[in-house]
Amino acid sequence: MDEQPRNVKDLLVELKDASELMVDLAYAAVFFNEEKLAQEVDRLEQRMSGHLHRLRITAMLAARSQEDAEGMAAVLWIAHAIERVGDAASDIARVVAARLGIPDALRQDLRHADEVTARLRIREDGPGAGRTLRDLSLPTESGMWVVAIRSGMDWRFDPGADDVISVGDVLLIRGPEEGVNHVRELAGAPPLPDAPTEEPPPLSELDRAVDILVEMKDLAEAAVGLAYSALLFNNRSLAAEVGTLEARSDILHDELESWVLRAAPEARDPDALRGLLRLGAASEHMCDAARDMTWYVEQGEPLHPVVQLALEETEETSSEVVVERGSHAPGHSLKELRLETETGMFVLAVQRGSRWIYRPRARFTVQEGDRLISVGPEEGEEALAALTRAPVVAHG
Repeated sequence: MDEQPRNVKDLLVELKDASELMVDLAYAAVFFNEEKLAQEVDRLEQRMSGHLHRLRITAMLAARSQEDAEGMAAVLWIAHAIERVGDAASDIARVVAARLGIPDALRQDLRHADEVTARLRIREDGPGAGRTLRDLSLPTESGMWVVAIRSGMDWRFDPGADDVISVGDVLLIRGPEEGVNHVRELAGAPPLPDAPTEEPPPLSELDRAVDILVEMKDLAEAAVGLAYSALLFNNRSLAAEVGTLEARSDILHDELESWVLRAAPEARDPDALRGLLRLGAASEHMCDAARDMTWYVEQGEPLHPVVQLALEETEETSSEVVVERGSHAPGHSLKELRLETETGMFVLAVQRGSRWIYRPRARFTVQEGDRLISVGPEEGEEALAALTRAPVVAHG
């Protein structure tokens, strides 16, 4: 039996890590129409409810004064918002459980979302077979994370650094599209073919609805990532940007509903349209939860120190760097820098003067003075800092 977290900090860590895993597994369940992944999301939701219950009890017992109570009220507010992120993930997974299905066009478009999900089998000649995830260093070598491993009929969800991958294992991975071929090489699989270059056919009503939903997915994940960064750095500017993303999500959700209704006459499977609406509502709810998470920061209210301590101990870390003059980064695109595949860090947003750019694409060119807000593995934080830091000139 897993050891239960006993204090507020550990419970917050568990809640955040569980909610992020739920989001990854939920979208993977939809993408691959995999009921086992959807069932794991449901199990994690029940586990989160237990953690939140213990957190409420622990917080009440810890409050010895009015000041303690006010600090713990903020902790409980944030914990409830994290739970709402998990609830939204459960709504996404229920698209599979309810067998609503999704249009095939959505599965294709999800391959080109900001972060993609893929699965592949380890072959006998795969150089990664018999090695631990620590040895492979996938996050810093390719930007990819192993979300789950299937051995035979058994799944290992959220595997650790000491987990060994074996011949026949199926890896469920998430990360930048350009990192997929690195993992395929380790698995002994051929690289993916290049995307076709011919002119795409005109967009149908359904295509437009699908494109909106992919944008909502990317936006929801960016909002949650920025919310955690706003809490970690206690930054009101970041919190305000989460509010901007939430407002954009509302607009997109309205557009999605309109396009789905227009697509109804051409749809072969009405249940697939219901699936689109369900996914859109869940993405909007995720943005709402991210906005709630940052309320105390946006209002300038103090946060209990345990919040920052918890966020510093989670599996993914947030990073804030400023691109310095003389560093390697200025004048290069994110693709040229291979930032995700070289450091494992994913750029959530860039602040350039008073303007923000959310989830910059691979062609985005970095400039001196840009402030990059990123998330990724702890070991990638220093690699990103080195990339954006000016070299030290030796004197003498």
